[in-house]
Amino acid sequence: MEVEIVKCECCGLKEECTVEYINAIKENYNGKWLCGLCSEAVRDEVNRNGVEDAVRAHMSFCSNYKSSPASRVADGMRQMLRRRSGELSHSTKKYGRSSSAPQVL
Repeated sequence: MEVEIVKCECCGLKEECTVEYINAIKENYNGKWLCGLCSEAVRDEVNRNGVEDAVRAHMSFCSNYKSSPASRVADGMRQMLRRRSGELSHSTKKYGRSSSAPQVL
């Protein structure tokens, strides 16, 4: 298995991946390599805007940050978790309990 170092076209994070994996990701995102975090963020947007617009919007978001790749990854994780927690808040009760979870009295 051949392994290469590839750089995310959004945030600049570098990863070591197999050539097959690199090609599969590029195929999903119109020839652009996206790291795991950026691909998750784009995947969340694809349903609303389509692949090209989602990739373009996320690349614009990443270019607005001039900090280190590590802090951009942390900011991206924070953004993704906020989105997901917003989706979950509609289906949870106070204190984060699921509406289907049994309550202890």
